[in-house]
Amino acid sequence: MRTENAVIVGAGIAGLVAAIDLAARGVGVTVLERAAEPGGKMREVEIAGSRIDAGPTVFTMRWVFDEILGVAGTTLADHVTLRPLQILARHAWNAGERLDLFADVDRSTMAIGAFAGAAEARRFGAFCARARAIYSTLEDPYLRAPRGGPASLLRRAGLRNLPALWRISPFATLWTALGEHFHDPRLRQLFGRYATYCGSSPFRAPATLMLIAHVEQDGVWTIVGGMQRLAEALVNVGTRLGVTFRFRSPVARIATSGGRTTGVMLASGEQVAADAVVVNADVAALAEGRFGTAATSAVPAVAPAGRSLSAVTFAVVGCTDGFPLVRHNVFFSPDYPAEFDALFRRAELPVVPTVYVCAQDRGDPADPVAPANERLLCLVNAPANGDTRAFTATEIEQCEERTFTRLTECGLNVERTRDNVVVTTPADFERLFPATGGALYGRATHGWRASFQRPGARSQIPGLYLAGGSIHPGPGVPMAALSGRQAAASVLADLGSTRR
Repeated sequence: MRTENAVIVGAGIAGLVAAIDLAARGVGVTVLERAAEPGGKMREVEIAGSRIDAGPTVFTMRWVFDEILGVAGTTLADHVTLRPLQILARHAWNAGERLDLFADVDRSTMAIGAFAGAAEARRFGAFCARARAIYSTLEDPYLRAPRGGPASLLRRAGLRNLPALWRISPFATLWTALGEHFHDPRLRQLFGRYATYCGSSPFRAPATLMLIAHVEQDGVWTIVGGMQRLAEALVNVGTRLGVTFRFRSPVARIATSGGRTTGVMLASGEQVAADAVVVNADVAALAEGRFGTAATSAVPAVAPAGRSLSAVTFAVVGCTDGFPLVRHNVFFSPDYPAEFDALFRRAELPVVPTVYVCAQDRGDPADPVAPANERLLCLVNAPANGDTRAFTATEIEQCEERTFTRLTECGLNVERTRDNVVVTTPADFERLFPATGGALYGRATHGWRASFQRPGARSQIPGLYLAGGSIHPGPGVPMAALSGRQAAASVLADLGSTRR
């Protein structure tokens, strides 16, 4: 019997995971990537010889990768060095108001008590219990399971868990649910930020996103050498399993015959036949015909109004002073409703943005002396309109000035020159990830139906499968990895059903 073969389009995390799972089960796999290196959104930029993580910066849900590499006969610790963080993030509202959250819930409770009072500390305990319950309710029937509708979620959860499903508050917004737990508006703002982890607004995202609090409390790690070492490790594991990786090999078209996928055609004109094709790209690229007209029916199109957030990022190598940075830092806007009104209603850059700063040479506790020429990734949220309206140079300069003014107001001074900053805008993200407008998380998670509107691993075209952050179960490094696993499982199940 001949060996089946699969083509993976895109060497992002989901594509790499799908390749490993398929190769570990005897499928011949070729990964085609248009860039020169793996990682997809897990990318780096270089400034004066220093490489800076310019994509995902947080590593959670380690168990996902422990399971993936276990199937491949190895361990995560064999390939990357992980360091657990004790301080999850440092938050600031001005030069005097700061709050750390810790991996140790008791330490966070004490910090919240000192920051906002004993009553808020007690409410934080109830919030943590609710976040843990939501995660426990959804892990098996939703996160690990193939995409389905509300009925399939109910069926997987079983009758015994119906009360638990109701308690996850699917019809309440995150902002409303947080108001039940926190009276201090700063705490409501802090935990409302979890909506931005999937590029959404806390005023429109469902309360189920509270589960992110439990995910972080379960462990946040840094990867020594940067996040892209994870992508490189997966390539090494795949290579050992026999996966063929071809970089600088853009795919121009998904090939079909008789209503079924038969392989791909590269931009060079080369044709690569396959029994199954897994596309690790934003589904908008398929729907808009970036992989040929035959593939446009594979998934429904995502309207621009349904896109998640984009970003403007400033990668900096320079000196800092005045604020005790840790690895992850958040400097909040004084007017959260106005910020999200600008982003989603007016499609504009906020006048006073919330700024995330990943200080990539810092650990925890805070270093007493700032490292010389430290590496920072500074990020502000932006509308995903990079395909229809490129912000002018003046608008980006204004955004940069507002961003670093906000940091200065909170006590952080960052040395900037023309040569030590690399700026990435929504238009740049659109060029990197076509047909998205620069959206970094696929469809926005707004309303209770949003979680069921992401496509699953099987597309509408037989033999064509989907993986990535725009696919179920959602965006983020571990979720993308889970989508890769589900794509591989679907391929294996379908290939197995056609064998004699």
